[in-house]
Amino acid sequence: MKPLDTLNPCEISSSDLVRSYVRQSVSENTRRAYRADLKHFTAWGGIIPASDVMVAEYLVEHAGELSIATLTRRLASISKTHAAKGLLSPTKSELVKSTMRGIKRAHAAPQRAAQPLLVEDLMRIMAMLGDDVKDVRDRALLLTGFAGGFRRSELVGLNVDDLEWVRQGLVIHLRRSKTDQEGQGRKVGVPYARGRWCPVESLKAWITIAEIEGGPIFRPVTRHERIQDARLSAEAINGVVKERVGAIGMDPKQFSGHSLRAGLATSAAQAGVATWKIRQQTGHASDAMLARYIRDGELFTDNASSALL
Repeated sequence: MKPLDTLNPCEISSSDLVRSYVRQSVSENTRRAYRADLKHFTAWGGIIPASDVMVAEYLVEHAGELSIATLTRRLASISKTHAAKGLLSPTKSELVKSTMRGIKRAHAAPQRAAQPLLVEDLMRIMAMLGDDVKDVRDRALLLTGFAGGFRRSELVGLNVDDLEWVRQGLVIHLRRSKTDQEGQGRKVGVPYARGRWCPVESLKAWITIAEIEGGPIFRPVTRHERIQDARLSAEAINGVVKERVGAIGMDPKQFSGHSLRAGLATSAAQAGVATWKIRQQTGHASDAMLARYIRDGELFTDNASSALL
């Protein structure tokens, strides 16, 4: 069958349109995860429709081997597959729910979150970067990711058309994000910096040196300093962060692309910025989502022992 976008509207049946819209209801990454989860389940011996006993046995066999988060996602994928076929999901049975609760109690481990890249450490990285193409790109990428409080996917998804240069700095139009699958979008303001390292000027420098006139902003750079036309992958953001924190003597294993977003939230909390202003920048839905960063950022603010020792 020809792709829908190549067909005349009169050629598209209602069932084709239904399939198209259902497909667009979730992101490609989510569909890919569903397929991988279902493949693992069926390779083990699972079938669709599955009984609650079968799903419970699947969970028990992989308890301790797979993380709680992975098992939880596998359940969601099994449930979604049943729902898509109009079948009753076995994951909603008390047997499966009780099995999962028991696994969590027996195997749950503290969640390891990426360390926030605090502003002072970010400035140390900036001071070590030079003027070659990759350094110019990484300076712009790190400063923009930090200043905007962006997720990896948001950062690599930026296009030239998403930038609006204004007198105060830069307005970045996020067309879509993890929590905005409908594409309503939001604006993020990045002001000119008062210090030496400015995200706005750094982004201008990268776009100029890379001669980018349209399309993706952040692109791969070869070891021969050739700038590719492709979009930088979200996983590559992890590599940039790890490489640069390692260069200033910090443990790369403790950091990831999320460290930029966490770093802004934590550093802003330490500076006394109101939580609603932090949320305005990061796009967090509520203060509850920010709570961990706020707690970490305020550990030494008015610390009780500091008044005594």
